[in-house]
Amino acid sequence: MTGKILQSRSLSDYVLIIPVLVYLLFFFIYPLLKMFLISIFDPSFTLKNYIRLLQDPTYLKVIFTTFRLSLVVTISSLLVGYPVAYLLNCVEPKVRQVLMIFIVLPFWTSILVRVYAWMVILGRKGIINSILMGLGLISTPLNLVFNTFSVTIGMVHFLLPFMVFPLYSIMEGINKDLIKAAYNLGATPSKAFIKVFFPLSLPGVGAGSLIVFILAMGFFITPALLGGRRNIVIAMLLEKQVNVMLNWSFGSAIAFVLLFLTLIMFNISNRFLGLDRIWGGKS
Repeated sequence: MTGKILQSRSLSDYVLIIPVLVYLLFFFIYPLLKMFLISIFDPSFTLKNYIRLLQDPTYLKVIFTTFRLSLVVTISSLLVGYPVAYLLNCVEPKVRQVLMIFIVLPFWTSILVRVYAWMVILGRKGIINSILMGLGLISTPLNLVFNTFSVTIGMVHFLLPFMVFPLYSIMEGINKDLIKAAYNLGATPSKAFIKVFFPLSLPGVGAGSLIVFILAMGFFITPALLGGRRNIVIAMLLEKQVNVMLNWSFGSAIAFVLLFLTLIMFNISNRFLGLDRIWGGKS
């Protein structure tokens, strides 16, 4: 009797999984497979698109620029997001709710609107330059837009919540008695933080950094509008190949190289920072 119950339960589980599998098959697996086939058949089997991408210095520079920009954005988001997440973990619930509203507030505004807002703020006649010139600190406007600085600011503004929430979820689960035990053993607040709290928060650091880095690798609108000629990223190159050059085979190869780099970063982060704790795995 028990065996029949278990068997029927397993069958019901498979039935519930089928819609998810069908969804993943048609909207994820099939498009990826189709793009991969396009990238290696032009019209016969060839690897020229991948060879061209990985040998041409221009394209290698774009890959390096994308990687460097994503790394800078990730580090900047971590430097800003960690204190914010720590503050959320320490304040009272009512204060935390108010702070949460301010963190998620950017999601209520279109990314395009936010980018144009930063163009107004950072422009030569923008708010920052107007204030600095009004105070007499500068005589000529600063070049704050159409460079790496403006792209970093715009991307961090959008991606910061993706860093804060994984950090906060891990910090909230840290046993506060461990910190008290460190105090009882003579540790100062700073030493207790460095020796106890920070190591326990590393899975959140890894998860937040990974999410931000992956999203930054595929960013298009912010680098396209706030960046200059020196800030061409992979997504911009991909868009040009598909929409302007109509070179779908080379564009597909670019997309798969981007996917491959993303998977490499995911595996490295998961190996060294134990991201499986985030999803309930064994540490």
